Amino acid sequence: MLRRSADSLNPPHEPGKVIKESRQLFHLAFPLMGAQLAQMGMGVADTIMAGRYSSADLAGVALGTSILWPSMMLVFGVVQAVTPTISQLNGARAYADIGAILRQGLWLALAASLIVIAILNNVEPVYTLMNVDPIAVAISVPYLQMCSFGMPALLCFFCLRFLADGTGYTRPAMYIAITALILKIPLNYVLIYGKFGLPEMGGIGCGVAQAIVMWFQLILVLIVVTRKRFDYTGWRSTFSWPDWKIIKSLLVIGIPIGTTMFAEMGLFSFTTLLLGQFGAAVVASHNIAMNLNAIFFMPPMALGMAATIRIGFRVGANEITGARTTALIAFLATAFVAISGAILIYLFKEVLVSLYTTEQAVMNLSITLLLFVVFFLFFDATQSVCIGALRGYKDTKVPMWLAIFSYWGIGLPTQILFGFGYIGEPMGVYGFWLGLAGGVGTAAILLGARLWYVSGNLELINRLAFQSSRQSVTIPTTGENQS
Repeated sequence: MLRRSADSLNPPHEPGKVIKESRQLFHLAFPLMGAQLAQMGMGVADTIMAGRYSSADLAGVALGTSILWPSMMLVFGVVQAVTPTISQLNGARAYADIGAILRQGLWLALAASLIVIAILNNVEPVYTLMNVDPIAVAISVPYLQMCSFGMPALLCFFCLRFLADGTGYTRPAMYIAITALILKIPLNYVLIYGKFGLPEMGGIGCGVAQAIVMWFQLILVLIVVTRKRFDYTGWRSTFSWPDWKIIKSLLVIGIPIGTTMFAEMGLFSFTTLLLGQFGAAVVASHNIAMNLNAIFFMPPMALGMAATIRIGFRVGANEITGARTTALIAFLATAFVAISGAILIYLFKEVLVSLYTTEQAVMNLSITLLLFVVFFLFFDATQSVCIGALRGYKDTKVPMWLAIFSYWGIGLPTQILFGFGYIGEPMGVYGFWLGLAGGVGTAAILLGARLWYVSGNLELINRLAFQSSRQSVTIPTTGENQS
């Protein structure tokens, strides 16, 4: 395969084209930001409402989510292979293949949901092994069991949503997430406090409400994707049994995506499990700080998702230089948003924490932990957008190994050494957060370097496009289409 010259891959960026591409990127990103914030809002609602009920219920929900999200992210990432695959096919105008990819993605989502259900219903031995506070475990176990009822709906919802996202129609994701949030809050209230004759369930009620909302989201996305605007993909034109060839092509991309997500989310959640032995107050404070970090992380995450869609489209349309411009724009925008968020957290940390709890000890520790968030939000955000951009190129295997090394090779050992005092005096929760910062910082540096290398390597971009495509997308070695 021929390679472009360095000059053709790195021409001067014309201001007009940069402005146009920035608009394209943010046109995709803003609805995704709204969707991610609303989705995160459901977690915030659980944290605040369970915390207002009792610190034990807050700790129980926190421990539950420490199992729920890594398990879900592992299989969610596999299903997320649908997004770059569809976006590249859309850019290449290979519309007939989009429907086939989606139908197989739905089979993959159903199979993946069974794995999550099995995990969520068998977590009690893990808590016992980790010596977690029994009071929190008594709430966490049934919370997860209730959430498991919604898993098939949730993963199918995401697969169908990726059809809209991958074809550049991101607004439905925002509308559905906001509607789901509006439903989640009153459902939480009714089920937590036992209104309208229902039993008072405490934090467990958050799990019941979550399952109901998952099925509600599936209904809404079905209304969206059965509209005529998606008929050109042919996804409803025929029924397809599982096709191993297509499913395998999705797994080639998706398993590394899921593993990468699990590597990061797994470290954050494993930290919660390790902190469980320090008592409910420490777990509650840690969860509040993590929750606020996640809120401010949502806009950068949305930019990373938009970068996946836009870069995938431009690679499929043979706009290789343009794809690199998109990656640069996404990186700079993310850096600006992250720094702004860190400043806001520092200035309003007391006010933000007071929204979650009224217990003074929990408030004081949470405020201190937010100082770590101020430090590493920039690195967390930039590593996320780099991963998103790399997924647009279908580069998922190397980023997976970089993430595993960063979080489990650097972050976890740092936590253990400083948290438990194998180096110096035991730092407790502060040592664990030092490890989180080290893992995130390492990931940001390594993934940034990987993105720079991939975006300028035409031969590698071709190989990545070919390795998992049902229909090869030909990338020319001379000239370039411009959107």
